[in-house]
Amino acid sequence: MTRYQHLANLLAERIEQGLYRHGEKLPSVRNLSQEHGVSISTVQQAYQMLEQRQLITPQPRSGYFVAPQKALPPVPPMSRPVQRPVEITQWDLVLDMLKGHSDKSVIPFSSGAPDVSQPSLKPLWRELSRVVQHNLKAVLGYDKLPGSQDLRQQIARLMLDSGSLLNADDIVITNGSQSGMSLALLAVCQPGDIVAVESPTYYGTMQLLRALGIKVIEIPTDPDTGISIEALELALDQWPIKGVLLVPNCNNPLGFIMPDTRKRAVFALAQRHDIVIFEDDVYGELATEYPRPRTIHSWDSDGRVILCSSFTKSVAPGLRVGWVVPGRYYNKLLHMKYAVIGTNVPATQLAAASFVREGHYHRHIRRMRKIYQRNMEIYTCWVREYFPCGICVTRPKGGFMLWVELPLQVDMVCVAKQLCRLKIQVAPGSLFSASGKYRNCVRINCALPPNEKHQEVMQKLGEAVKMAIE
Repeated sequence: MTRYQHLANLLAERIEQGLYRHGEKLPSVRNLSQEHGVSISTVQQAYQMLEQRQLITPQPRSGYFVAPQKALPPVPPMSRPVQRPVEITQWDLVLDMLKGHSDKSVIPFSSGAPDVSQPSLKPLWRELSRVVQHNLKAVLGYDKLPGSQDLRQQIARLMLDSGSLLNADDIVITNGSQSGMSLALLAVCQPGDIVAVESPTYYGTMQLLRALGIKVIEIPTDPDTGISIEALELALDQWPIKGVLLVPNCNNPLGFIMPDTRKRAVFALAQRHDIVIFEDDVYGELATEYPRPRTIHSWDSDGRVILCSSFTKSVAPGLRVGWVVPGRYYNKLLHMKYAVIGTNVPATQLAAASFVREGHYHRHIRRMRKIYQRNMEIYTCWVREYFPCGICVTRPKGGFMLWVELPLQVDMVCVAKQLCRLKIQVAPGSLFSASGKYRNCVRINCALPPNEKHQEVMQKLGEAVKMAIE
């Protein structure tokens, strides 16, 4: 973290704690420079950052003042999806969006990519180079089917923070979390089976279920506490559901962390109805608070929770390193891996293992938690400033996704097509529903650095939404 970022965060904390009240004048640039032993330009950069976050306002010839507190938009209400098994649609829209990700001139607010520009990733790039130079035989050969023993040991150490007590032999390495989830579903489900999901849910998961011929039933979900236990129980009583697929920690797209009491309740419900829990923990390490939240898997006493995760969101998607803890389905999942994927790339596994073992991973995660939290605050301020009245905005507890619910007359599928002509890509809410609900919603990727260019894009997005209302 740079000096000006550190100073900006310190001043932001003082404002939040009430040490500087709303409307009060802040210390002059010169006084702050002397107080903290930093240059005048450092103070000016810190004040510019706070101004971006709308925490302070400049007044010509008078200095900087704490901005008046604005009321935050309300949180979206609990979702109300169609509660019956449906076949998944939306593939054409997803395919169009994926094509846009390859166009470097497009600003990809629709993507789920993390920020890979941070200096805390430099040790990983050095490790990748070292691995290729000094482990040529291992890099060019076949890997073990479960994956690198060293990497699995390091992952078992990482998972201790989540409450999941594992050893290396409990873990199977995959090509990312999506790969692990596909193997988990193949090990448990047949075409035509029904899986319950949160609503809204990540469109990649939806398309995975569609590709496997699995029907879904969308369960009402609260943006603060997660899936409705009551609605899930009603669905289990009514339909032959094979399992429930959940992202309980830093959910994509809603950003909630399911409270521990509700995690335990979901597990008890799965036991009572003898179903599988497919738990996607890919964002769990990016929770704002430390220690990170527990997994549902941490309460698993009979191997019915299949835990999937990866370094895709916490480190870099290009690593293609994920893992799955299959529980009672270990042998079936390993067979599926052999049949469908085979072994993994050795080089990235060796580099990832060293990155964790040498302590670089934890330093990187600590940095990214702070960056994403700050980004989320700035983007929320921009949404509040540029979007029309009558919106609802989530309060993510981690990760880097923001979900905005707009007035009902806004069709974000149409707005997204208009924005594509401006080289701006957003993810309309209908992608996150099997039946195409949430057309008046949009998910925004806040991992994109909140600079002037991206502020201008948010302004254009707000203008496009306002035009859709008129």
